[in-house]
Amino acid sequence: MKYPISPDLVAEKNDQLTPDLQKDFDALGEQLERRGLNIQALTEQAEAFDIAVPSWGTGTGGTRFARFPGVGEPRNIFEKVEDCAVINQMSGCTSEISPHFPWDAVDDFTELKAHSDQYGLGWSSVNSNTFQDQPDQERSYKYGSLSHADAAVREQAVAHNLQVIEWGKQLGSKVLTVWVGDGSNHPGQQHFQRAFERYLASAKAIYQGLPNDWEMHIEHKMFEPAFYSTVIQDWGSNILAAMETGERCKSLVDLGHHAPNVNIEMIVSRLIQFKKLGGFHFNDSKYGDDDLDSGSLHPYQQFLIFNELVDAEHRKQEGFAPAYMLDQSHNVTDPIESLINSATEVQRSFIKALLVDRNALENYQNDNDAIMASNTLKAAFNTDVSPILAMARKNKNAAIDSLATYRASGYRQQAAKARPDTGGSRSGIV
Repeated sequence: MKYPISPDLVAEKNDQLTPDLQKDFDALGEQLERRGLNIQALTEQAEAFDIAVPSWGTGTGGTRFARFPGVGEPRNIFEKVEDCAVINQMSGCTSEISPHFPWDAVDDFTELKAHSDQYGLGWSSVNSNTFQDQPDQERSYKYGSLSHADAAVREQAVAHNLQVIEWGKQLGSKVLTVWVGDGSNHPGQQHFQRAFERYLASAKAIYQGLPNDWEMHIEHKMFEPAFYSTVIQDWGSNILAAMETGERCKSLVDLGHHAPNVNIEMIVSRLIQFKKLGGFHFNDSKYGDDDLDSGSLHPYQQFLIFNELVDAEHRKQEGFAPAYMLDQSHNVTDPIESLINSATEVQRSFIKALLVDRNALENYQNDNDAIMASNTLKAAFNTDVSPILAMARKNKNAAIDSLATYRASGYRQQAAKARPDTGGSRSGIV
């Protein structure tokens, strides 16, 4: 397998850190043993955890006002794959890429698949784009796509999604993710019910072209680019659309696409209960769809979400197999470093949720003992599982100290020389 960073460098850095890591690991193991938990089993689960990286996240993102690109940004999907390989080599838990089309479309998908294979990377959900116009596009999405009043525009948007499925099949994907920016900015601009009816008809047309072993994930967003109304604005419209569309159509939850203070973990529980949880786009936010690094602001909320996910696994709930993906793109950090950090923080929330004493929690819930139920969750959340995560990385030949090893490699500086700025990078989102 090909590695973008020298495995010898990773091994050298790991050798320096292993003695202290072993001491921390053993100490945590003794603590967890007193709680009836096996640190080796938890480490194996950490090793098995995986979350997909968004291809667009490897480039510097921006705001509606400006974008400040960094040096050595990937200029095409092949270079994005190389950066994703770095993220996986350092974190040990990001072995799949989620591409966005037509941004990542190529003439020869066999060549692209071979390129990712040599790095040991697979392909997660494929994402369509009908929220912006492309240079060769016949009809505009200015006033909507799948819900547009003009049938010809809707047909164009449906055709694009069907094309994305064909591209995804060549990469080995099994999931199509659909998000649209359709909505309105003025009262009276759009008939709410007719717009939703048109969306449902378009979604069903896409679903008809879905291979039998694929799923279709619908993503909702409360606002932006439409600020008065959005066609798929919350989990309610999301699950209604998924239920209307078909059994293999499910809801995708982006953590930044909700109103402030919404109880996202309860939404997750509801979607699990009705077998409609397709997956997650993990990120963090302060005001809206900020796409900040996962766990940077609300680590406890992220833990509570994983508490519901682990509970579903514990209860062996039917149809539970959500896909996990990062979805972030900001403009003040090295994207590789941010994605490494985010992947680690999501993995951290997963492992902490495994520490919850499920039997004790259920008994406290049945006894209406609010304080002890809450403290049971806090006991898991407040446990520092860093030695487990680091040992999992070591066992997978990833980097014990991911960021320090990445910086020591000089990868970004080398990329800057190999990828001179052309002013036309298609990475990141503005």
